Amino acid sequence: MEENQYYVVKQRALPKVLLKVVKAKKLLESEQVDTIHDATEAVGISRSSFYKYKDDIFPFHDNVRGKTVTFILQMEDEPGALSSVLQKLAEYRTNILTIHQTIPINGIASLTLSVDVLNGSKDVSEMLQSIECLSCVHYLKILARE
Repeated sequence: MEENQYYVVKQRALPKVLLKVVKAKKLLESEQVDTIHDATEAVGISRSSFYKYKDDIFPFHDNVRGKTVTFILQMEDEPGALSSVLQKLAEYRTNILTIHQTIPINGIASLTLSVDVLNGSKDVSEMLQSIECLSCVHYLKILARE
């Protein structure tokens, strides 16, 4: 799963388009603009560039510990699948705040989790990657970090 690895790079190493995508997302989140069209126009990128990268770039906060991370994943509806995800969360010493699993459709369930990253927690990126590598998990996406 090489394409799903996470990297931390310095801002100066990023192409300008990725930095502009982050700026556009901030404009939308802060409600300084109403539409994606307005946000992309304000930062000088195409909407197609925004859509291409919006789910793959986000600011890294040095102090992740003491924060809440919310992510969604799609997984097989099979005995023990949820248990294996929860085991990974326990291994990385995070505290589960909320958990919501949808009713499975065609053998696939969506799971939304919010976890508290404690001072004693291990690396969050490694945790997410280890969950994503589970055979029962099809997809994982970070929704928010607070």
